[in-house]
Amino acid sequence: MTVTKSIRWNFEPGHTAAEFRARHMMVTWVRGQYKNVSGSLIFDPEDFSRTKIDVTIDAGRFSTGQRQRDAHLSSADFLDVANHPTIEFHSEKVLVDGATSFRALGDLTIRGVTRPATLNVTYLGEWLTPWWEDGVDLGPRLRAGFEARTKINRHDFGVSWNDSMVRGGVVVGDEIEITIDVEAVNEERAQAVTPQ
Repeated sequence: MTVTKSIRWNFEPGHTAAEFRARHMMVTWVRGQYKNVSGSLIFDPEDFSRTKIDVTIDAGRFSTGQRQRDAHLSSADFLDVANHPTIEFHSEKVLVDGATSFRALGDLTIRGVTRPATLNVTYLGEWLTPWWEDGVDLGPRLRAGFEARTKINRHDFGVSWNDSMVRGGVVVGDEIEITIDVEAVNEERAQAVTPQ
């Protein structure tokens, strides 16, 4: 089908999430997840080079599955959520890698520190779907899916607490892997739908 649409998309918070993982005590990974990630894209599936991405994450609304650890990660030892309540990414440039992939180069801000970062993005496609409000289907609405990945060194952002172990090991690894799963909704209803 051919769909006439605008090119601005808004994250659907209930179906968008960010996950981070870090090595713990040299032997395994600890994962945490942020829900209700907000943001928007300027996106045209026929021209990735025009893409603009803005992401905002509530820095304190995450879970690793252990409340004591979550409290420590929120403290001044790590994210210092009381003074830096959001994590943000704003793209400045896009490099197209293939038919479904591109790199978004921009600025990542964590703990009030901004550094260059690159999101490796995979476009997962789009689909016309129902849109329910108060039990009424106001659709169709056009949704698109994206997966973005990056790796950072946490020390670049002042997230530097650690403790040593025997034989030279550390409690928390330096490298953090981040994945953002996005379900984005076209800001306007589909204006026209015609069979191919």
